Amino acid sequence: MRTRQRPPTAPAASLDDLRADCRRGKVLLFVGAGVSLSLGLPDWSELIDHMAQELGFEPDEFRGYGSYLALAEYFRLHHGDVAQLHRWMDRRWHDAGIRVQDSRVHELIVRGGFRLIYTTNYDRWLERAFEHHGRPYVKIVDVGDLAHIRPDATTQIVKFHGDFEREDSIVLDETSYFRRLEFESPLDIKLRADVLGRSVLFIGYSLSDVNLRYLFFRLACLWKQAMPGTPQPRSYIFTPEPNPVQQAVLGQWGIEMLSVDAGNPGQALAAFLEQVVG
Repeated sequence: MRTRQRPPTAPAASLDDLRADCRRGKVLLFVGAGVSLSLGLPDWSELIDHMAQELGFEPDEFRGYGSYLALAEYFRLHHGDVAQLHRWMDRRWHDAGIRVQDSRVHELIVRGGFRLIYTTNYDRWLERAFEHHGRPYVKIVDVGDLAHIRPDATTQIVKFHGDFEREDSIVLDETSYFRRLEFESPLDIKLRADVLGRSVLFIGYSLSDVNLRYLFFRLACLWKQAMPGTPQPRSYIFTPEPNPVQQAVLGQWGIEMLSVDAGNPGQALAAFLEQVVG
């Protein structure tokens, strides 16, 4: 019987390369839901339970009828008032008791000096973290915001799945996700340009997220199409736990897994960012 080997956590050489790229402004940061969850925000399960109650279903019964995206699609088709749902989400995601100033993860993101931050989160906690720490930023939600990009090093926060302040921008149900996966919107075109010559660091994402995995695949394809024969810059995803299977699968797309030994996922992410930008 072969002895299963545990993959190394955050190889020193990879961290050195990532730190060097960060100092040169050559890292595009992708921020997922795990970063917001560290603030105590609700997860998809709570959102689906709220949809179930609005539709008159028992939450356990409703969750058994399909994926989260399909259930959100059903809500749109049969409830109709998606704007009301977005307003409920906005209130729930921005509860007065949430204190971004206490989040070490958000502080390190701000201190990291990332010029380009893409996020699939709808909430405004990244923006509020920049405001709390006195750092300028430009928020980009749709094509109209591209005119606000400044020529200096001011951080761009690109809301890749929309923003609560613009309800029609939110990517929530199955149809809106499928449209996003076409990779033909103005934000997709911007992403294609932004990734060229840069490494990408993904934090706060689950490796089981098929949308994220499709994004990995598309980024690898975009690089090969734009720069045939040129090595793709190394990109990274932080995960709290090593996973040799995912490490091999993601490696073919130029994504390296990094992890650290720490307590809960939030503490692990903070410890990782300390090593990268602290």
